[in-house]
Amino acid sequence: MKEPLLNIKDLKVSFFNNSGEVKVIRGVSFDLQKGEVLGVVGESGSGKSVTSMSIIKLLKGTGQITNGEIIYKGEDIVKKSEKEMMKIRGNDIAMIFQDPMTSLNPVFTVGSQISDVIRRHQGLSKAKSREKAIEMLKMVGIPSPEERYSNYPHEFSGGMRQRAIIAMALSCEPDLLIADEPTTALDVTIQAQILQLLMELKEKIDTSIILITHDLGVVANTCSRVIVMYGGLIMEEGTVDDIFYNPMHPYTRGLLQSLPKKNTEERQRLIPIKGNPPDLAKIVSGCPFKERCPHAMDICNKEPEYYYDGENHRAMCWLLDNSIKKGDESNGK
Repeated sequence: MKEPLLNIKDLKVSFFNNSGEVKVIRGVSFDLQKGEVLGVVGESGSGKSVTSMSIIKLLKGTGQITNGEIIYKGEDIVKKSEKEMMKIRGNDIAMIFQDPMTSLNPVFTVGSQISDVIRRHQGLSKAKSREKAIEMLKMVGIPSPEERYSNYPHEFSGGMRQRAIIAMALSCEPDLLIADEPTTALDVTIQAQILQLLMELKEKIDTSIILITHDLGVVANTCSRVIVMYGGLIMEEGTVDDIFYNPMHPYTRGLLQSLPKKNTEERQRLIPIKGNPPDLAKIVSGCPFKERCPHAMDICNKEPEYYYDGENHRAMCWLLDNSIKKGDESNGK
């Protein structure tokens, strides 16, 4: 197999406050291949966004990477200075943030913000950067891009703002694009258009994408591989077919059972996951899903290992340990 574009090894991230250390990411490892679209799913607070912010070293406030490596093109990003990261952000690794309403500066025109990114990273003249910004606005489907270049963000609709943000993110043709809930604030029709646009642009500039979302339907239509996160850990990882047709972890199965089904002859009641996501400040040890899991055992107080179904499908759950007999599930002996 080729050397991955991105290789994250045992990443741990903590936030520090007056009460002490809150371990938000507790040992995350995964690869991303060139040209791949990787989906990262999970409930709010599972660690999806913090993982993505760690990749470009934009942790807010008291957040710190306390352990691990983030290997991008053979170099460890964790060891890079802020000056070095400023050259990487936007140029090699770009990010689309959650809210298109607040991601653009309201006091500058949309075109000038895109031009500024191009000038900063590619060293083009003011005229050339303007020309490329207009070209990018046209590429993402904004009508009359020459006129829209001089508009302010408030003159754009929500969908057009998100297209402008995508234009900005892709203006330097990055090798890696991180899209953090890129369609959250948009209506369903615009969501579909934005996702289709991302996939089309991916093919044009041959970029890899990490798509962070809570919407499994989006993942099914756009991704080749999926990571399921919960409580700062990867609960399960596999191909789209693995996750949707052969889920191994109770949490993954719970997420799938809570989705409405299409093409069913009878009306079916949705089955929600009981309880609430864990308070990361209070997680001590063991499987973070144990309090909500219908199969919880005493042994779940100990953090599970990863168990594999084939080379690329893995899940962190004691139920997959063949040494634990079904008759002993209540006590884990």
